[in-house]
Amino acid sequence: MHPSLRNAGRLAAAAALLLLAGCAKEAVVPSAGLAPTSATTSATVTNGVMMQGFYWDVPQTSSTGQSWWQVLGSQAPELKNAGITALWLPPAYKGSGVNDVGYGVYDRYDLGEFNQKGTVATHYGTLAQLQSCITALHGQGVQVYEDMVMNHLTSADAQEQFTIGGNSYNVYTSFTYPGRANKYSTYQWHYYSFNGTQQAPNNGWYQWNAWDFQPYANGDAYDNLLGSEIRYADANQVNETISWGNWMTTTLSLDGYRLDATKHMLTSFVNSWLDNVKGTSGRFAVSEAWFRNLTDLNNYASSTGGRTSLFDVPLHYTFANMSNGNGTWDMRGLQFAGFTEANGPLSVSFVDNHDTDQTGGALYSPVANLKMLAYAYILTREKGYPCVFYKDYYNYGLGSQIKTLIGIRQAHGFGAGYEYTSADDADVYAYSRAGDASHTGLLELLNDGSAAASKAITTPFKNATLTDLTGNTTGTVTTDGNGLGTFAVNARSYAVWVPKSTTATTTAVTFTINYSNTVTGQNLYIVGSTSQLGSWNTANAIKLSGAAYPNWTGTINLTAGVAVLYKYFRMDGAGNILWEGDPNNSLTPSGSSQSVTDTWH
Repeated sequence: MHPSLRNAGRLAAAAALLLLAGCAKEAVVPSAGLAPTSATTSATVTNGVMMQGFYWDVPQTSSTGQSWWQVLGSQAPELKNAGITALWLPPAYKGSGVNDVGYGVYDRYDLGEFNQKGTVATHYGTLAQLQSCITALHGQGVQVYEDMVMNHLTSADAQEQFTIGGNSYNVYTSFTYPGRANKYSTYQWHYYSFNGTQQAPNNGWYQWNAWDFQPYANGDAYDNLLGSEIRYADANQVNETISWGNWMTTTLSLDGYRLDATKHMLTSFVNSWLDNVKGTSGRFAVSEAWFRNLTDLNNYASSTGGRTSLFDVPLHYTFANMSNGNGTWDMRGLQFAGFTEANGPLSVSFVDNHDTDQTGGALYSPVANLKMLAYAYILTREKGYPCVFYKDYYNYGLGSQIKTLIGIRQAHGFGAGYEYTSADDADVYAYSRAGDASHTGLLELLNDGSAAASKAITTPFKNATLTDLTGNTTGTVTTDGNGLGTFAVNARSYAVWVPKSTTATTTAVTFTINYSNTVTGQNLYIVGSTSQLGSWNTANAIKLSGAAYPNWTGTINLTAGVAVLYKYFRMDGAGNILWEGDPNNSLTPSGSSQSVTDTWH
């Protein structure tokens, strides 16, 4: 949901939501990017790609009569085939009516099950359809993130009259949910649960407690009043919302969360919610904290202590500037850009979303021109967790090109990233990934100019032959012993040059560790520094066999001659992890097979 403006602009935004809602020949060497400052535990897979699975004007039923949940469920095999590893679902609970897209929250426990606000189904379908959708996605290995709207409630059941501080109020703040009849939760909301409300007549503002908000640097408020703002200075609302988050997680088997409008809520509450719902489970969380200024976003990352990833809003506006320039913008502005470069492990990079694409919305800022250059940027980068917008993939006809880039990312996007600061010019931007023992790496060129261009670049690829796997540029390029080659890119286009792979020798390493401190439901895993060992991501760790308990074993093909670091951990069915102690184990595989016996320490 978007942050509103003060006064008239703010009220208009709230009302709208309720209704929904040229050629250098220079030989250059790369310069390394900035080091990340912090990391978050997440369920994301290596080189994973998220998709936002909706947009503002999603139809209530498709042309074939399907609900949106049915549409998404039917697309699960296609999403897997495209390389989408997680889907961000829209708010799944009952809003102010069937036309409410979910951000005008009425009942957070009604997932399309009860006849409330004139409908059983939500805008997206029934509870049964939602559960079938999630089952289909999980069946294809696609993780599910739910949009958690926690700032406010709308469309109360009744008015309440009360007096606070000498001021009398008669406002709609009573939420008793008679249609649900206390199923799942007996919690009811009344005026003391809120700080204030925005409602008719004239979308007036009524305040009786201090607003919750994350302040601007200049002391102004980011508060976005839509309906009644929940008072998280009161532990009752904090505890109830934590309970609801855990209920949602269990009911829908969620793999992660997108937290809506977090800068409109007390940061202490956001942190508490993340600690008590996401916790150390390995589930993923990303928060919408709409800061255009990188310093503000970095400060918010510090205040949330690495508990949540953040959408890279500054990078979106960089892409919007490129789009608005439409060939006149200086492409060197992409160097070390955004929160993605400043704090890659906590960044979710995106080109557009439901807010930036919403015509007439407060955040309308579409990347209308050169959009595929922006997608090439986020999908090949070492840092950041890229998010694809559903409407770009399906409605705007970019699906085939995006799918190709995702395939390149997942097959070749490995190794250190490099910026070619002395090669870039106003039209052409270059970036490479060095590859690793099992993956070739890549070289990307983005050209917003009106003429084709070429660049002489010293790449990480020595004596290699490269091809543009996007198909935008034909032919091959062969580098010399220093990695130098001249690479082409068409006008207003992009190229991703990839070296032909060489066959690496592998060693079948059998790992064995004796460990008996387990109970039913607990298993041992191994994870390490190479992609074959999960690249230190617990979501990609290898589960060991306990058939010879208390010995746990597993055989993994590792690249011969390449040193690896690794560690064992124990995990239960809820995702709780116990690591073995330091230091890391180390190994340099050799020969066709090898056995290693370790001791838990």
